[in-house]
Amino acid sequence: MLVDTIHGPMDDTQLEKQVQVTDNDIEYAEATEYYFKGELVHRSAHVHLKQGLDSAAQQAIFG
Repeated sequence: MLVDTIHGPMDDTQLEKQVQVTDNDIEYAEATEYYFKGELVHRSAHVHLKQGLDSAAQQAIFG
């Protein structure tokens, strides 16, 4: 599989892959990082909210 990196498309077999997961009452988040010779060359993250924002949080974020 090709991964878009800061050095252009690279085959994932050349890269070291690390996945970080956060799972709590509010969110499930997964960040995938690819490294080439110790250099971070690609990061993607996906966050899924498990519950809606309360009105105070909405006001703080959206004004």
